[in-house]
Amino acid sequence: MEFIAACANSFMELFKVGAGVFTGFVTGIIPLVVILMTAVNSLIKIIGEERFYGFAKRATKYTVTRYTIVPVLSVIFLTSPMCFTFGRFVDERYKPAFYDAQVSFVHPVTGLFPHANGGELFVYMGIAAGIQTLGYQLGDLAVRYFLVGMVVILLRGIVTERIYLYMCRKAGRKGQVTDYV
Repeated sequence: MEFIAACANSFMELFKVGAGVFTGFVTGIIPLVVILMTAVNSLIKIIGEERFYGFAKRATKYTVTRYTIVPVLSVIFLTSPMCFTFGRFVDERYKPAFYDAQVSFVHPVTGLFPHANGGELFVYMGIAAGIQTLGYQLGDLAVRYFLVGMVVILLRGIVTERIYLYMCRKAGRKGQVTDYV
């Protein structure tokens, strides 16, 4: 009988701990995310949506900016999953690689811009808790995640682009995404 009571108490303790974490989010990270989202959306409105999208279209013409600047801006400004709509600015033959680069950046961005992907924020916060326990600064972690993420998305974009174009040439196609759908 005591075992069952102990299990029931442990079960309830689990939910109490979860409630404590939730309370911490409501008083800590959630207001921060709301303010960041408001600031980013305001910046887009100030810049002007037409100018912002025009810049994105021009930036997709070059390999380096297509797989670094554009995915980063789209994740920061539009957040996940809306950021994937930036694929409309990319030439059809580069869309698979652009998507690969972009989807690879939704985790590294969360340290500096937690509003960008709420689902990944929980992963980052778990890692951050361990880093803080070791006595390290979160700013260092966030910047390193961001910089390594930039390198990774550039490499992934280039490699995926080459693989996709190779597969298209081998199949005798012109590199249209719709050829494989």
